[in-house]
Amino acid sequence: MKMISLVLDKFSDFLKIIGAIALTSMMLLTVVDVIGRFFKHPIFGSVELVGFLATIIVAAALPYTHKVDGHVGVEILVRLLSKKAQICFDIFTRSLSLVLFSIITWQMFLYAKDIRETGEVSMNLEFPIYYIVYLLAFGLLIFSVTILETILGNIKQLRELKTK
Repeated sequence: MKMISLVLDKFSDFLKIIGAIALTSMMLLTVVDVIGRFFKHPIFGSVELVGFLATIIVAAALPYTHKVDGHVGVEILVRLLSKKAQICFDIFTRSLSLVLFSIITWQMFLYAKDIRETGEVSMNLEFPIYYIVYLLAFGLLIFSVTILETILGNIKQLRELKTK
């Protein structure tokens, strides 16, 4: 379990760096494009590039955000439950999330394969879209495995509570 956790941490950190680079690039691209539009020289394909970068940011941010528990959650009622009930509720909700994101990941890999085979490219830059979709699918795969790791950690916590 420790080895899987270390590998996930490395992937998560790597994706976090990619996301930060993509966010910075998106910001710089937008600034340069706006300035260029002011001088009647916009950047060709900037809208497509910003869309690609936004997709990369989402794919890269999900695993790290889950790892640091940075997602928004409503816990007003859950906090009133016992520690054991909170952990059980957490296992249940994370299991639903795991099922959902596993299906989404699987479908994203299938979609990337389909658009690679059809040769679909972006409208202006004619960039092969399947690269971005594969990157998103990979980020979702890491996210799904991170959810699974959290569920296993919660099960371990639940077992420790029962032995006390």
